[in-house]
Amino acid sequence: MSWILLTNDDGIEAESLQDLVTALHNRGHKCVVFAPKENNSAVSMKLTLGKGLAIARRDDNRENVFQFSIDGSPCDCVIAALDGGLERLVPGVVPKLVVSGVNLGPNLSQDAYHSGTIAAAREAGMYGMPAIASSWSSFDPEGMQISIDATVHLVEAALAVLPEVPRNLNRPHVDVNAPHLSSWPEESRNLWKDDPNKAIVDSFCAGEIFLNLNVPRDWNGNYSTTRLGMRWYRSAITFVDETSTFKLGAARIDVDAVENGDVDSDVIGVASVTVLPSWPQTHPLDVDPGLLAWSLANSKGGIPCWLR
Repeated sequence: MSWILLTNDDGIEAESLQDLVTALHNRGHKCVVFAPKENNSAVSMKLTLGKGLAIARRDDNRENVFQFSIDGSPCDCVIAALDGGLERLVPGVVPKLVVSGVNLGPNLSQDAYHSGTIAAAREAGMYGMPAIASSWSSFDPEGMQISIDATVHLVEAALAVLPEVPRNLNRPHVDVNAPHLSSWPEESRNLWKDDPNKAIVDSFCAGEIFLNLNVPRDWNGNYSTTRLGMRWYRSAITFVDETSTFKLGAARIDVDAVENGDVDSDVIGVASVTVLPSWPQTHPLDVDPGLLAWSLANSKGGIPCWLR
């Protein structure tokens, strides 16, 4: 079995992270954890610059399980692991896949901008690593085991298409003409059309895309490949003392229907798997949107077709 690097934004002691490590270990996978010491929810891609970050080994006597807590953000943890920390602290350990989560609470729609869980997966992609973010669409941990099971299934499907040694870790080479990349600002060359399945697997292997999984509380056992949907946080500000102190936290959430939307999938009890680009639009390594559309159109009724 290959090594999996795990992180989260709820902190290293989060039950959801530790249960996922146990589930993967019980399946024979080797796990190394670099996770925040404290809860870092909704910090997005925050980096701690110019400050020493303490790192501590967490006791774990299981074979092929190493855990480290870092006094920083989820992205700090991913960078620390991939850019020298693993090599220094556990020589010889090279992960095949990065998994962030399982997060307590959903990461749907515009949560993709705020979530520390998703940010860690995106950071891994920017360092050339395939990655999965996973969330349980409830703030009540009761029953969360189904999200662990759903995550393990998706992780193992992803591992099946990945090379044993990551080809693009820390991006030793950059090919801006790869078929899966956008040719913006030029008209799309659609170089991937001869073999779209290979092109999107290559983009996943190279870290140009990552997967965002959300498992609903009433999960019916099915998956759906989705795009980001639309949900709106209403009445997000509550004043504590009338004038000078307020809290953020939506009083209600409204949903607008979107075909193949992750929010819409969650509402009907289906686990959503959203394929997201690691790089912003107009970046030279942004994946061709036509290829993402191909994946969505050809993945009806399950996880992405290129993982089946």
